[in-house]
Amino acid sequence: MQRTSHPEGGTKPRVGGLPRLALYQPDIPQNAGTLLRLAACLGLAVDVIGPCGFLWDDRRMRRAGMDYAAAVRVRHHSSFAVFETVRAGSSQRLVLLTTAGDRRLDDFAFAEGDIVMVGRESAGVPDDVAAAADIGLRIPMIPGVRSLNVALAATLAIGEALRQMRAFPA
Repeated sequence: MQRTSHPEGGTKPRVGGLPRLALYQPDIPQNAGTLLRLAACLGLAVDVIGPCGFLWDDRRMRRAGMDYAAAVRVRHHSSFAVFETVRAGSSQRLVLLTTAGDRRLDDFAFAEGDIVMVGRESAGVPDDVAAAADIGLRIPMIPGVRSLNVALAATLAIGEALRQMRAFPA
């Protein structure tokens, strides 16, 4: 994996073939901060699809992301339609993590450049957004439980994608 120098010192993986992480209208800043920290530690880029359920500013993100936010390449999109316009020019698959997914996480082959998207903590994604995804993945869980926290679900999926690609940082 190619590495680039990082302004804070050390090195940081290039995001070329790595998966991206997309947050659809996040509404809990602490979860967004946790996901930014995940992305910073693994060298991933993040797409934030608005509107957010909180004011996304440097002070809040620095607090929620514990100063990791500055180390992440974040692209903000004002809406899902804008995000889709940007994605349309690429061959990136949109992989939605959803309890209604028809494929199991442990039975899916990730590809370079896949975008792993999580929905709002309070409501997931609307039907039209789910329909636009190339694949709906669910994380197998024991019967009787609702769902995982979005940050935990994204961590499981990103970890599996990086494992399959043998792309964890050195």
